[in-house]
Amino acid sequence: MMKKRYASLWFRHLKTDWMTVCKPHLQEVPFVLALAVHGKLIVNASNLLAEQAGVHVGMAIADARAFIPSLHIIHEQAGLAEKILHFIAHWCIRYTPQVSLDKPDGIILDISGCAHLWGGEAAYLEYIVAAFKRHGYDVCMSIADTIGAAWAMARFGSEKTIISEQAQSEELLSLSPAALRLEQFQLNRLQSLGLKTIGSFAHMPRSVLRRRFGDSLLLRLDQAMGFEDEFITSIKPVLPYEERLPCLEPISTANGIELALKELLIKLCRRLSGEGKGLREAELCCHRVDGKIERITIETNRATAQVNHLFQLFAIKIPQVEPALGIELFSLAVSSVEDADAVQENLWDNRIGLKNPAVTELLDRLKSRDSSCEILRYVPAAHYWPERSMKIAATMDEVAAVDWQTARPRPTRLLKVPERIVVTAPIPDYPPILFIYKRTTHHVKKADGPERIEREWWMDQGEHRDYYAVEDQEGRRFWLFRAGHYDGQTDQWFIHGFFA
Repeated sequence: MMKKRYASLWFRHLKTDWMTVCKPHLQEVPFVLALAVHGKLIVNASNLLAEQAGVHVGMAIADARAFIPSLHIIHEQAGLAEKILHFIAHWCIRYTPQVSLDKPDGIILDISGCAHLWGGEAAYLEYIVAAFKRHGYDVCMSIADTIGAAWAMARFGSEKTIISEQAQSEELLSLSPAALRLEQFQLNRLQSLGLKTIGSFAHMPRSVLRRRFGDSLLLRLDQAMGFEDEFITSIKPVLPYEERLPCLEPISTANGIELALKELLIKLCRRLSGEGKGLREAELCCHRVDGKIERITIETNRATAQVNHLFQLFAIKIPQVEPALGIELFSLAVSSVEDADAVQENLWDNRIGLKNPAVTELLDRLKSRDSSCEILRYVPAAHYWPERSMKIAATMDEVAAVDWQTARPRPTRLLKVPERIVVTAPIPDYPPILFIYKRTTHHVKKADGPERIEREWWMDQGEHRDYYAVEDQEGRRFWLFRAGHYDGQTDQWFIHGFFA
């Protein structure tokens, strides 16, 4: 089993850093974010310049102005911190597929199996911290075996800390009890008893700690030390079939994107083929240097793990990708997977059918070229009424419950709604000798019928139809019907389809 490793990111000035990124002129200005509490404005966040002058969170705005008369006041929006964290967390998906919010000012990453893609944990940590500082965020980051240890070192250790495997116990003992994420009443009680470090009580009898501080202190201690499991809830569900490819240098050319896509497809299809599966839907995400994500999605008519075919489907859409300053990470995720049996090719039979992969691959390419293109497959349904005698197949492999009706001729094209025509017929039950359709007169040369078709009485009530297959003097063939019994009216006739 892969050894679990976690990273904790702490943004010391999350909200004020975000304001500075949005409004660069605030970089040289001491400012605070104010929030109204019981009708009184309170400092809810302050930038570094304001902190250095003595302004802190919880201070009244009137008192803060006494320290800095020129203090810039910005009224904070409700839920601002959470919105910023969500944005940052989605941006961090480029570094690991499992990212969780650590409210109110942190992010937790499950980096198990990810750091080696950047050259090891040290390079991984440096890369992430440098990226955030380049974007204007003051961040502390720590890596450890447990979430609790990573959280503690990010806030109470050095700015960039990596705790080697199984070494969290030694590193945590010298830290303040607040590093265990304890409740305030527990911290106050520890302080009153003179227990100022984790090491001062970590080895006390557990019964004593439980009696004085409750089970939650022991739980937090065990989680940090690695004796109790703790898991994160990722903001994005981790798909079982996903491959990621970080880039040493940002990619900004179509050829570079194609090479990255091919490598991802080879890895992914090898996994799918080994498990007897194929993809139906997949998405390529291109994470740009500026934080934006370019996406390409494809769908297939039949589950497949053919690299070349899938590459062609993606390649059609690669011109839509705008790399801007460059793409630093590619990820290929499969959202829909089905069983895909290997197709045995018969060397002596070249007939083309639905089982032939070339057919479904052609349909996939047509769909990829034009998203508005709608390709449907119909199978017979157990009904005589023409509008109900077929249905749209859910998949290319759906097996029909009944066979197509071949006893009587059926048109190759059936109108969705029958259209009224004007007909001249000699006597009842005789086919028409001519009919007018869309202002064109057709003289009937040959005719076959009538074929009476009635509605299913258990579904709805209505008139029966007497159908005729007719051919005009120019050789065009039509499917006509008279609704109900003949009553001398000319508005009983309709055209319902066309023969090849």
